[in-house]
Amino acid sequence: MDQEDRIALFLDYENLALGARDHLGGMTFDFRPIADALAERGRVVVRRAYADWSYFDEDRRMLTRSHVELIEMPQRMGAARKNAADIKMAVDAMELAFEREYISTFVLCTGDSDFTPLVDKLRGLNKRVIGVGVEKSTSALLPPACDEFLYYDRLEGVEVPAARARGSRPGRAVEPEPEKAPPPAEPVRDGDELAVLVAQTVAGLQGSSGGEVTASMLKRTLLRKDPTFSESDYGFRAFGELLRHLAERNVVELVEGPAKGDPEVALPEHGDAEVAFALLRAVVQDAAAGNGGVALSGLKNQIRRVRPDFSEKKLGYRTFLQFCKAAATSGAVRLSWNPDADDYLLTAEPAGGPKQ
Repeated sequence: MDQEDRIALFLDYENLALGARDHLGGMTFDFRPIADALAERGRVVVRRAYADWSYFDEDRRMLTRSHVELIEMPQRMGAARKNAADIKMAVDAMELAFEREYISTFVLCTGDSDFTPLVDKLRGLNKRVIGVGVEKSTSALLPPACDEFLYYDRLEGVEVPAARARGSRPGRAVEPEPEKAPPPAEPVRDGDELAVLVAQTVAGLQGSSGGEVTASMLKRTLLRKDPTFSESDYGFRAFGELLRHLAERNVVELVEGPAKGDPEVALPEHGDAEVAFALLRAVVQDAAAGNGGVALSGLKNQIRRVRPDFSEKKLGYRTFLQFCKAAATSGAVRLSWNPDADDYLLTAEPAGGPKQ
C-alpha cells in the first residue's frame, strides 16, 4: 500500500451534471464510472463535491453512498455563486496540497478552464493532476494543462442514451417518422498513426535516456505528449493489449522487464539498412521506366506493394524523406528537387554506384 498513489478527488458537480444533461442526451450523471477509473490509478483518500445541493437532491443520495463529502454552496446571485464554488474548491485543493504531503495525485472533475491556474500550481508543487470532464463541455485549454485527462463520456460504464423524440405529447397520436439509418459508430483511430506515435516515442526515449524503456514509462510519456491519450480510442481494453498488438505487427519488441506486468519495449532490429536502400532503388528503377524520375509523393505506397511491412520508422528514420536522403547518401538513388513538379524526384543509380 505504501507504493500506491494517494488521490484527492474534487468534483465541480454543477459543471459535470449540467454537461452530462446538455451534451449526453439528457442523461443523469453517474459517479461510479469515475470511481472505477480512479481505483485503477491509486487509493482515493479524499472525496469532495461542490454544488448548491438543493438542485441535486437525488444526486446527493448517490454521492453519499459513494462516501463523497458534500460541500454546500448556497444559491446566490448569478455568476457570484459559480465564482464562490470555484474559489472554495481551489482553496481546499491548495490547503490539502500543503497540509497532506502524502497526497500525490489531485483529480479535478470539471471542464472549466478557470481551473487551469490551479492545475499549474499543483503541478508546480510536484503533484500529479488528472482532469475529468464531459467532452463537449470541456474547455480546450484544460486537458493540455493536466498530466492526464479523462473524458467522462468515454469511461467504461457510461452509456449515453439515444436522443429523445421531439414534438410528441401524451395522449396525442403521432405519426411514426420514417426510419433513419443509425448513426455510424465513432471510428477507431488510425492504427498506422498509433504505430508511428509509439515507434517515435520509444526511439526518443531510447535516445534520451540511453537505457531500457518499460511499458509504464512509455505510457507516462504518451500522456505527457497528449493528456487525452487512451488505448480504448484505438479499440484496446488495456495498454498491455495495445503493446502486444504492435509487437505482432513488428512495430515493437517486448521482453520481460524488471517488474512483473511491466515489460521492456524496444524497436525491433530489421536487418541492414542497405537491404532497404536496394529495395528503394529497385522500385524507383521499375517505376521510372524511362520517364526520367519518380516523384517522392506516392513512392512509399509503391514500395509497400512490394513489401507490405515496410516502414522507415523501423529503420530509425523519422520520415520517408529522411530515409530517401540516407539512400541517396549511400549511392542507391539520386534525389533532387524539381520546382516544376513541386516535389522531389528520385532516379536509380547503378548497383554499387558512386556515393553522392
